Amino acid sequence: MADDSNNIQQGVTNRQGAIESYAAIGDSFTEGVGDPGPDGTFVGWADRFAVLLADQLPDPEAPTGGADSAHGNFRYANLAVRGRLLDQIVEEQVPRAKELAPDLVSFCAGGNDIIRPGTDPDDVAERFERAVADLTRSVGTVMVTTGFDTRDVPVLRHLRGKIATYTAHVRSIADRYDCPVLDLWSLRSVQDRRAWDNDRLHLSPEGHTRVALRAAQVLGLDVPADPDQVWPPQAHRGTLEVRRDDIHWAREYLVPWIGRRLRGESSGDHVEPKRPDLLPL
Repeated sequence: MADDSNNIQQGVTNRQGAIESYAAIGDSFTEGVGDPGPDGTFVGWADRFAVLLADQLPDPEAPTGGADSAHGNFRYANLAVRGRLLDQIVEEQVPRAKELAPDLVSFCAGGNDIIRPGTDPDDVAERFERAVADLTRSVGTVMVTTGFDTRDVPVLRHLRGKIATYTAHVRSIADRYDCPVLDLWSLRSVQDRRAWDNDRLHLSPEGHTRVALRAAQVLGLDVPADPDQVWPPQAHRGTLEVRRDDIHWAREYLVPWIGRRLRGESSGDHVEPKRPDLLPL
């Protein structure tokens, strides 16, 4: 079975040819929230994935057959903005991605819609499919992203059914439009608490790294580490310590998050895309 999977992934890569440009569209997950860089901007899985893609390109100045990478030949844009709903992404980011017309677009959207009370995952999926259809007419390849399995994420556990329904839709849409799927639901390593930031809503740097590795695997690329590598053993935490952490989390993260929702505010208000143009790494 593993050999068949590798053949399928290699077929994706062969069909696409070399990926020399990549644009990421989405919300806080794709912007990289939870993975701060040294300059204060977020890094995130998409930035890390872009490096892995760039590493696959040969250096034209190297001797024939040389394996040195040529980051200067690879171009990358990240249009994602935290807090964006699906319709906002379609309105603001999809047209720009079409204008850039890269070899690859990663499209992760709908998560912020799904976690809102009263939203219908079937309706969100219909709007997502229209955007996928539009993108696939203008760019080389569209890689779509499923939701996470939130059974062990306290603030999102009760939404697991809605997220599973939306994930099933995304996979069906991918089949209809021949899109590679970054399947986060099956990525077991991100079930570990250490894969998540202190806010319990966004991935930690290690979590983002594992998603980037899985994204590269989806396209059949060789990766430097297994994204599902088992985490090292962790010391047992007592009930009192867990409760203290829960109280701190509720005060520092949950209450402000609820407050923004009640005020109709978004964490992405007045935030611009960090990388709006296709630029060399």
